[in-house]
Amino acid sequence: MALQPGTTFGPYEIQSPLGAGGMGEVYRARDTRLERTVAIKILPAHLSADAVRRQRFEREAKTISGLSHPHICVLYDVGHQDGTDYLVMECVEGETLAKRLEKGPLPLEQVLKFGAQIADALDKAHRSGVVHRDLKPGNMMLTATGAKLLDFGLAKPAISPADGATLTAALTQSTPVTREGTVVGTFQYMSPEQVEGQEVDGRSDIFSLGAVLYEMVTGQRAFEGKTQLSVVSAILEKEPAPVRATKPLTPPALEHTIQKCLAKNPDERWQTTCDLASELKWIAEARPLHGAVTLTPGLRVWAWLRGVWALAATLAAALFGVAYLSKTPAEVHVVRSAIPPPESGAFVFDGPVGGAFLSPDGRLLAFIARVGRVTQLWVRPLDSFVARPLAGTEEVSFAFWSPDSRNLGFFAQGKLKRIAATGGPTQTLCDAESNRGASWSRNDIIVFARTNGEIQRIAASGGTPQRVTTLDSSRHEGTHRWPYFLPDGNHFLFMAALLGPVSEDNVFYLGSLDGKQNRILFHGSSPIAYANGYLLYLAQNVLMARPFNPEKMDVTGEAVPLVETVQFDPQFSNGFFSVSANGELLYLQGKGLVSHSLVLLDRNGKQLSNLGESAPATTPRFSPDARALTCDLLSITSGMVELWVTDTRSGNRTHLATDRMDLASHTAVWSPDGTRLAYISAKPTGGRVIYIKALNQMTPAQQRWETNDDHYVVLTDWTSDGKFLILTERPKRTGDQRVSLLPAADDGDPEPLLEVKGANVDSGEISPNGRWIAYRSDESGRNEIYISSFPRPTGKLQVSSAGGVTPRWKHDGKALYYLAPDKMLMAVELKETGSTLQVASVRPLFELLQTMIVTGAGVNQYDVTGDGSRFVVVTGTTTGAPEPLHLVTNWDAELKKK
Repeated sequence: MALQPGTTFGPYEIQSPLGAGGMGEVYRARDTRLERTVAIKILPAHLSADAVRRQRFEREAKTISGLSHPHICVLYDVGHQDGTDYLVMECVEGETLAKRLEKGPLPLEQVLKFGAQIADALDKAHRSGVVHRDLKPGNMMLTATGAKLLDFGLAKPAISPADGATLTAALTQSTPVTREGTVVGTFQYMSPEQVEGQEVDGRSDIFSLGAVLYEMVTGQRAFEGKTQLSVVSAILEKEPAPVRATKPLTPPALEHTIQKCLAKNPDERWQTTCDLASELKWIAEARPLHGAVTLTPGLRVWAWLRGVWALAATLAAALFGVAYLSKTPAEVHVVRSAIPPPESGAFVFDGPVGGAFLSPDGRLLAFIARVGRVTQLWVRPLDSFVARPLAGTEEVSFAFWSPDSRNLGFFAQGKLKRIAATGGPTQTLCDAESNRGASWSRNDIIVFARTNGEIQRIAASGGTPQRVTTLDSSRHEGTHRWPYFLPDGNHFLFMAALLGPVSEDNVFYLGSLDGKQNRILFHGSSPIAYANGYLLYLAQNVLMARPFNPEKMDVTGEAVPLVETVQFDPQFSNGFFSVSANGELLYLQGKGLVSHSLVLLDRNGKQLSNLGESAPATTPRFSPDARALTCDLLSITSGMVELWVTDTRSGNRTHLATDRMDLASHTAVWSPDGTRLAYISAKPTGGRVIYIKALNQMTPAQQRWETNDDHYVVLTDWTSDGKFLILTERPKRTGDQRVSLLPAADDGDPEPLLEVKGANVDSGEISPNGRWIAYRSDESGRNEIYISSFPRPTGKLQVSSAGGVTPRWKHDGKALYYLAPDKMLMAVELKETGSTLQVASVRPLFELLQTMIVTGAGVNQYDVTGDGSRFVVVTGTTTGAPEPLHLVTNWDAELKKK
């Protein structure tokens, strides 16, 4: 039975539970004598009589008491009270490695740092004659001062490797503690000799630590299986997938280190954890300097190649002799420089918005910068210190050059446009409400990508876009983006991904305008470009160069890292770099300069209050009484999203859910009475689950409906009678979006309500009187807001005239709000007469500056109170000193020397 706060064990007063495991329960407690917080581990009274468990408990006390190390949890005291044994230990603040791994793999520097610290701690234990025998992420705590090794409950005296007996035994968990043939520990991290019940030594811990290191790097367990038997079989007979197949940037030395830890034969592993710790420290020290342009990485394969090339050069010199020496070409030097932003401005990089773009001839630079309240396209000759803005490019989100370097294409205000590099009038080519990249071929064809769906083509003079790629439903692809033409003008590169943040399933494709060639090149998740025989792309925030033959249309070698800490946004798989054909490379480093806030505004756009600085946020929704609102906070680095409820008066927050990030998370909606929330959570295996949670009860959320992994769905509203949830559905990723009804109380499935063949319909919002539904549709070729009757849609009324997203009703049903493409918040006055509804007036309220409008289904950056008096808006504010652009001339010269 759990102990209640206030229970005392000697001078220790229980405060709250911390966790429980097979060897006891752990509580936070207060040492009343020394006035410090401690952790108490308790063996329950009914288990104290168990000789085996008590023996392990006593051994843990003796083991820990003899170990003094900064990365081993400190034992303060041991006691016995009323038939209960307990240990008093250091209270370690932080999270277990197991909890951290739920968010994905760790950065390489953390893997090396924490791995070396645990190896050091194990070395101390082994030198003290102790084998841990239960190394796993749950027994490692990550704290502000580093990693801490916990729980020596399964530890036993060590024996030297030479004395290890070879025993064969059946799997059992009921034999005595150290009796031969006993399996003790956690299966996924056991050594082969451990699962066979053989005697173990410190090399068994090395195997277990290797399995942990593998998981820290890849985010996946080294040995998986559906049953204990299949896991044991994998440990005994199979090798884990290569680390660099999942994480290509992993140093070969680290992969070798992990492989050596995981050798099946103990004699083939590292023989001491001291050696292992030294190796991990050496790898960490040998890594390239943070932020350096690293064209000579310390990779052993390159060292070998350099030797081969050096030998070849020597032989060539011997053959050509003096003739060779007399014709030695002039050495090409790499030149590095910095380009500052415009005065009082900053370069823009915010999700899919922003960037800098080198002209194909390498003479001009175009970039997106924000000066004051204006985001605009600028052009600067590289032989000049002066950059000038291009009028007519306000609210630009992405730009790209014509092949002759005379014109620029760009996205702005819901359109794809073009303009001369010297300035002048703009030309609209087609509607394009949002962008995910574009490229201009030497044949005057432009390919471009929208938020969801395939890549399209259009003549550089304008016209009707046509689709040129098709989503692969077998791979569950949701988007193609970042197209880039190769020199022949027919083939182009692009990225294919699931909707959402960086995924291991994202790939780079080779595509063609004639449709004859469309195949995967390799895995990746970023923009991709070609220049001088190399493909350039980002792996996380590291710029990579991979040899590529444009005639054979295939890669010809392994990737090499060029630059670290390039700005990269994993939510949109976007990165800040550009390259030209004449050897110029441009990139922006750093973590970005945008801080995000939730702010309350009045009808004139005046700020009333700030609900606090936060991570990037989306989908804010007011409760019916406007006293609370929900909001998703995004963790770009971990790819997770957290759902919070915020009190609009006090600013206090309550956490509801954490999930992996995608465009559907969590899109929470309130019940009409404000007592419940419906929200979406992603399943680990794919698909989504709709939950309903009562906010005023200490009860878990109730599952309402579950999709399969190919079914895209978001929540947009809850009807005023409480009977139905309004959904946006796309049953297959390659299909069209529709609005559907899901009964809130029974077990029924969603039923389609609004759908238009060949168009996307979403963002359904029911009027307060339950007679009308407002929604977004792109059936006209661009986003517009419509109203139809409810619950049987008949006819439609278009309320926007120049584009719109995210409709919101006023509580009396007499007004509707939406966002225009220019970020203007619009108010529509409505007149209801009998069974008809008319638009009385449409007027702008205020501009939502420094916001990013996402037009995907159900995703929004604002909400309005029922009386229309207040608005909550997600804002992004530029802070800190603006970073300069880095320009590298002849960036490939050193690569070609290798």
